[in-house]
Amino acid sequence: MLADRLASYTQALCYDDLPGDVVHEVKRRILDSAACAFGAWKATPCRIARHVAQSAKVPGGATIWGTTQKTLPDLAAFANGALVRYLDFNDTYLSKEPAHPSDNLAAILAAGEIAHASGKRVIQAIALAYEIQCRLCDAAALRSRGWDHVTYGSISSALGVAKTLKLTEAQTTQAINLAAVANVALRQTRVGEVSMWKACAFSNAARNGLFAALLAQRGMTGPSPIFEGEKGFMKLVSGPFELPRLGGERAPDDRPASFKILDSYIKHFPVEYHAQTAVEAALALRAEVIKAEGVDAVRHLSEIEIGSYDVAIEIIGRDPEKWHPTTRETADHSFPYCVAVALLDGRVTLHSFDPRRLRDAALQALIKKVHVVPQPEFAGRYPGAMPTRLTLRTTTGKVYTRHVDVPLGHPGNPMSDQDVEEKLRRLASRRIGRAQAEKLIGFVSTVEREKDIATLMPLLRVPHRDA
Repeated sequence: MLADRLASYTQALCYDDLPGDVVHEVKRRILDSAACAFGAWKATPCRIARHVAQSAKVPGGATIWGTTQKTLPDLAAFANGALVRYLDFNDTYLSKEPAHPSDNLAAILAAGEIAHASGKRVIQAIALAYEIQCRLCDAAALRSRGWDHVTYGSISSALGVAKTLKLTEAQTTQAINLAAVANVALRQTRVGEVSMWKACAFSNAARNGLFAALLAQRGMTGPSPIFEGEKGFMKLVSGPFELPRLGGERAPDDRPASFKILDSYIKHFPVEYHAQTAVEAALALRAEVIKAEGVDAVRHLSEIEIGSYDVAIEIIGRDPEKWHPTTRETADHSFPYCVAVALLDGRVTLHSFDPRRLRDAALQALIKKVHVVPQPEFAGRYPGAMPTRLTLRTTTGKVYTRHVDVPLGHPGNPMSDQDVEEKLRRLASRRIGRAQAEKLIGFVSTVEREKDIATLMPLLRVPHRDA
């Protein structure tokens, strides 16, 4: 049974099984997630989640990031996870089903804090959660069946927490059963006008995964077999699938499978991942057009054509709302908006999605000139590449074209450590001082030496004036 296999794998995985590049990548994802959390500190859904978590004060509980207050670990996972996810700037994995695997971190760190887990144990739990979620995404698509990708997150978070809390193999099996039976999420979260819930959907799944692990730790059992049963996950949610070999599992030739965290992508721009190559192309073409015809030529383009592939078009280039975004959540999931704002401003930052920017008349006029066109020759290239062909036509009749296959941050074009650290400095600059940011970077660089992961929490504190 699949639940038994996952529980056995979780029980067996050790820190020494992790290659050095996997450990290093886990550290980079902790920094990247902290950067995203600082950047989202004042966002409305994050404030709501934080205020709900603050309503339950629990000495010895898990820290609500940015504060000194402790609460129930599942509420901390929800509030902290919303911070990581809100900006749509945390990492991504693209396969049959997409994912943002760093969404697992908040639950694992909350569990690690209450268990006084070591840095090594947290690292292996994070690598494990990435492995489970990404392999499930490789195995079966949920989007086409009407379910949201966060459905896999309750399972991966439960297993990451199980590893952190040192659950037995039997307890871990029950954690899977409990997490999988009750946390099937609707894809409506990402259709049409996108709401605040987009930022909270996975943090809720992770919260429930952590809760399932806590219940299993105390002896609660769940329905079995949860995947293969008559009314189980495969019958009703995913369809039948075979899970590929997991990281470290050996093939008949004795070669171990690589770990999936190495195949996930860090974001360079705060936009949905399928728009990364489009933004790169837009910024390059903007410079080219201005050099040839002046800045006014960009403001008065006659046509903008985004050539893309079916998955990207389905997610960010199809719904009418993408041409009339009224919220950040819709705008950063909009091909037309992301390309138009890059062309007008010459950059895409957090402020590109401010309410005033969304209402700008010149930007809205440019968005109306955008057409999203399927490119037959791109078929089958995703997820190995995320090709975009951007074509601009000016009022003088000139045509400018740029093709980008792989964006910065992709495993084939990775961001450097310096890039990731600078992302943290940039997003944290308005929340914590430079000295604290540098201490955080230094802490994470040697986190495997820490005896208790709780020592991380003071470095995530935001001064009271910003709370």
